[in-house]
Amino acid sequence: MAALTEGEFIWKNGELIPWADATTHVLSHSLHYGSGVFEGIRCYKGKDGSAVFRLVDHVERLLNGCKIAQIPCEYSAEDLIKGIVDTIKANKLEECYVRPIIYRGYGTMGVDPTDAPVDVAIAVWPWGAYLGEEALEQGISVGTSSWRQRSNNAIPPAMKATASYMNSILAKLEAKAHGYAEAIMLNEAGFVCEGTGENIFMVRDGIISTPTLANGILPGITRDSIIQLAVDLDIPVVEESITRSDLYMADEVFFTGTAAEVTPVASIDEREIGGRGPITKAIQERFFEMAAGDHAEYADWLYPVA
Repeated sequence: MAALTEGEFIWKNGELIPWADATTHVLSHSLHYGSGVFEGIRCYKGKDGSAVFRLVDHVERLLNGCKIAQIPCEYSAEDLIKGIVDTIKANKLEECYVRPIIYRGYGTMGVDPTDAPVDVAIAVWPWGAYLGEEALEQGISVGTSSWRQRSNNAIPPAMKATASYMNSILAKLEAKAHGYAEAIMLNEAGFVCEGTGENIFMVRDGIISTPTLANGILPGITRDSIIQLAVDLDIPVVEESITRSDLYMADEVFFTGTAAEVTPVASIDEREIGGRGPITKAIQERFFEMAAGDHAEYADWLYPVA
């Protein structure tokens, strides 16, 4: 994965400050206890200029995560939307990845976070294909992880919490150690959950299937978009519980996410899946056409930066 490309400015607590000055104390609560929520958002350059993909929905999920985690945020959705747009403009980027984060900062220690101040930051930087440009066409090798994904009654998957990504880190390191590009995580019941940072879809006999929210997955905004794109392409979509064996017998499998976009899977646990099949290709092409502003019916998904 490519090193982070530094920008000029980061938005922190309502102000644009120089990138290098956007620091936090080593005793910040979130650093020790994982008390933060964040989002991953993309800004695309389209035919009508730069636009942020489903910005309002991402900010809504971020603030809902604060409600679940009981992190008070003094900024409204409108404040955060303006902050994101201002940060993109300040860094003079036509395309970028956007990372807003709301976390408990420096001021108290111990598990009780009540007296810790809350900091809000927004960073943007250029970030290409998360799993590599070649992966978008050829697909990636994937292994089923021995680590289980967090459950609905542990760290709620409806919030994109910093703490929950320890699971993803363990699974990612295990996958790399075994020569895989990515991991598939199961839930405690043994059903397919998601990747380390992606939702998962499979295709069999012309039907797309994806795990239900009840399986403990993040309610992905890209996932929701792909379901809508598939329906518009007259491809049936079913949300259901999926087993490892179902994936092995699939005609196609692909990951979705803000970073991963639409990435096909070439193999799972050394079983060949085949990479980008016809349905994955159709979904992927439709997605990137939408991001470029080529389909007027999805215009409300693109929040203009200008």
